[in-house]
Amino acid sequence: MKIRRLATTAATFDAELEQLLHWSEETDAGIETTVAQIIADVRRDGDATVLALTQKFDGVQAASVADLAIPPAELKAAFDGLPEVQRQALQVAAERVRRYHQRQFEVTCQGFEFEDEDGNRLGQQVTPLDRVGLYVPGGKAAYPSSVLMNAIPAQVAGVGQIVMVVPTPARRDGSSKDSRGEKNALVLAAAHLAGVAQVFTIGGAQAVAALAYGTATIPRVDKITGPGNAYVAAAKRRVFGQVGIDMIAGPSEILVLADGSAPPDWVAMDLFSQAEHDELAQSILLCPDAAYLDAVEAAMNRLLPEMPRAAVIRASLEGRGGLIHTRSMEEACAVSNRIAPEHLEVSSTAPRQWLPHLKHAGAIFLGTYASESLGDYCAGPNHVLPTSGTARFSSPLGVYDFVKRSSLIDISHRGAQVLGPVADTLAQGEGLQAHARSAAMRVEQPGG
Repeated sequence: MKIRRLATTAATFDAELEQLLHWSEETDAGIETTVAQIIADVRRDGDATVLALTQKFDGVQAASVADLAIPPAELKAAFDGLPEVQRQALQVAAERVRRYHQRQFEVTCQGFEFEDEDGNRLGQQVTPLDRVGLYVPGGKAAYPSSVLMNAIPAQVAGVGQIVMVVPTPARRDGSSKDSRGEKNALVLAAAHLAGVAQVFTIGGAQAVAALAYGTATIPRVDKITGPGNAYVAAAKRRVFGQVGIDMIAGPSEILVLADGSAPPDWVAMDLFSQAEHDELAQSILLCPDAAYLDAVEAAMNRLLPEMPRAAVIRASLEGRGGLIHTRSMEEACAVSNRIAPEHLEVSSTAPRQWLPHLKHAGAIFLGTYASESLGDYCAGPNHVLPTSGTARFSSPLGVYDFVKRSSLIDISHRGAQVLGPVADTLAQGEGLQAHARSAAMRVEQPGG
């Protein structure tokens, strides 16, 4: 396996790093055209288009969209029918995710009020969204962890209704036991645990459009969260503004900042853990010890044949992976900030020593035992994270994504006398006479 080696001492380092990080976010014109047509058709014909496209793309036939719904009893039955070890693992993960987000709610989602020197009461009211849509990928793989990470913070935030959509493609050989396609028991069980009451077995751009605009059967939501393929991403871009969205995610990323103290096999496997997602995933190791980089590279070559997804891992690491030799750990931190990775592992004997140097990352894993895989499933913090350098200005999905803030402005008589002339003067300067007069009236003719 030929993984790229870079060194910060090289005169060409900046250019080489930019080339390594480059990933085109441009959506194929054909996808954009298709998605635009799907959204228009769903807006015009609603349920009929959803049914037709579900049959076309997923091979699932139904008489009505209502027939594509999964009732709560079926979700509970899926949970009850899991093997004990899976049921317990799901419960532990759900409880940890819930506990973390409850604490997050207490810290970040509280309103406030204060009174100023003129008796004005000013503040902020925080209220949950009424209804959100959760997109869960289906088809190639099943993601019960995504159900927990999206639905639980919404539930903790107090969202009134969570509507989940998940495609369940029928087997092309016609051997599906259910006319609604292949449903994953872990996904349904996770929906039960996370308090999801409405689930529809639809997917793709048509599901995003149905959630954004509503149909006779599928309720219109206020925000759509959850990952999907290029068609789903393009649809989310197009409906943004009609509804809120969480983010447009790029390929998954991991950056390991290592001082050379962890077993090379551990770091090699951590790099694999992102590379196995797909060929565009990115795995990067930063270390000031060249011999350690050699050891990790040797471990990767030795371990790769054992991996079931070896071909995907190889393509990812050879195409977008990198081993970067830095002058020091301080410089490694600076390079990490420049990259702003989705997942950042600080593989060090004293990881918190470097925390003040790290500004930009979706999630920071501290110490050799904090593998990124634990964060994906059960540590507690959300695994929906900003990618492609957007951690410079974006945050992980959280309860704050499922609430909105309203400013509270309660002006006293005295406050109107003090603030009125200020507003009057500024409005006059902007040429907005009605604004100025509205403020001045409270001074000239105080009442109420």
